[in-house]
Amino acid sequence: MSNSEKQYIDLYGECRGLINEHSASVLNAKREEAYENFRRLGFPSQKVERYKYTNVAEAFAPNYGLNLRHINIPVNPYDVFRCDVPKLSTSLYFVVNDRFYQPNSSQGRQQGGNLPEGVEVMSLAEAAMKNPHFIEQYYARLARSSKDGLNALNTMLCQDGLYIHVPKGVVVERPIQIVNILRADVDLMVNRRVLIVLEERAEAKILFCDHAIDDRNFLATQVTEVYVGEEAHLELYELEETHVRSRRFANMYVDQQRGSVTTIDSLTLHNGLTRNRTDVTLSGEYAETRMFGCVIADKQQHVDNNTLIDHRVPNCQSTELYKYVLDDKAVGAFAGRVLVREGAQKTTSQETNANLVATDTARIYTQPMLEIYADDVKCSHGSTVGQLNDDALFYMRQRGIPESEARMLLKFAFAGEVLDSITLEPLRDRLHYLVEKRFRGETMEQREQCRIHSSIAESRERKTEGQLSKCEGCKLCK
Repeated sequence: MSNSEKQYIDLYGECRGLINEHSASVLNAKREEAYENFRRLGFPSQKVERYKYTNVAEAFAPNYGLNLRHINIPVNPYDVFRCDVPKLSTSLYFVVNDRFYQPNSSQGRQQGGNLPEGVEVMSLAEAAMKNPHFIEQYYARLARSSKDGLNALNTMLCQDGLYIHVPKGVVVERPIQIVNILRADVDLMVNRRVLIVLEERAEAKILFCDHAIDDRNFLATQVTEVYVGEEAHLELYELEETHVRSRRFANMYVDQQRGSVTTIDSLTLHNGLTRNRTDVTLSGEYAETRMFGCVIADKQQHVDNNTLIDHRVPNCQSTELYKYVLDDKAVGAFAGRVLVREGAQKTTSQETNANLVATDTARIYTQPMLEIYADDVKCSHGSTVGQLNDDALFYMRQRGIPESEARMLLKFAFAGEVLDSITLEPLRDRLHYLVEKRFRGETMEQREQCRIHSSIAESRERKTEGQLSKCEGCKLCK
């Protein structure tokens, strides 16, 4: 057992009562099993095939603080944070660190918007207390702690998160936007859980935006479980815009039933170290999965995407396209496995990973994989790695375009195929704008669309009662 693992095992042993006190019984019921699994599994090493490109133990080695008492952090995201998509009306919600944000009455704010009757967007812990039998049917069923050390750690420590439920036959016309905010005056670890349930013939579009307000070292684990019922339609968009001091480990598990359609679009614009795992299981016939990803990284950023599409039954189809644009000393990794099980005849699958490496010092590791145990299928996979086309650069410069502008245009055109897969036109247009700004070298501090108001700086000066502070000698705020 390494010191990285021991500190979390010791933490849980000392604070299990406190962790349970500030959570719900359904979540607490899974902790002891997760604790034993983490003791057995530890952090996955780079000898484990699915983690070979990221040193997990090293990322978790520092002694981060945790807010296990749910001490209130003085921030009202409605007043200090702006991240709007022009011409896109959304039902807006916030998760601050790992806690669903509940505005108080004095703030005079109404979260979200007019959602259809029966649709729930709320704290996972609150949902588990309100309807424990329903949550128990889904929680920790897909993300098993016995199979992955990061799942075990998250299940062991998480106290809250987000719950989204769309009942049978309900169509949510307005996209649901979730803004995850990392906010602290000290280095902080957060453990967030997300549960999404779309029942039969339900439809929803969900947009996740990850941001870090403060210039601190953040470590975030997030485990997301998604259930897509028969003939349900889900569009799920993820946008990460944190900063170089952030570490993000996100595992997502999706189960699709008969005739369902799921689209997942993932875009990494600003980050430090990111490791995303996405597992999709096609459990019912005629289900369809569309998975797209775009990574833009420079400096010494690290982005590792690992995917699995599991075709368990016949007559399903999947499409997967990931593109990376790497500059400076950035490191990218893509490992995508499409598994067609015995009996899953009439499967159609296409997997592509394309990479643009703009410097000699950037690195990309690409590993698309097909594993097929059925004989009546149409499956293909492939990857490409290349640099900017010298002929195209020469052609553009001959027509008066400066070299820096020509390079930007070529990068933008390369990434455009993934952006064009987004069906929400206002979001697609906004992301085109953000990606162009990113290629022009804009930093997070210069971004005009997400401004942090001066009240954040003022709140740091006011050491208000209950503000999170660094514990000495342990990870617990006392």
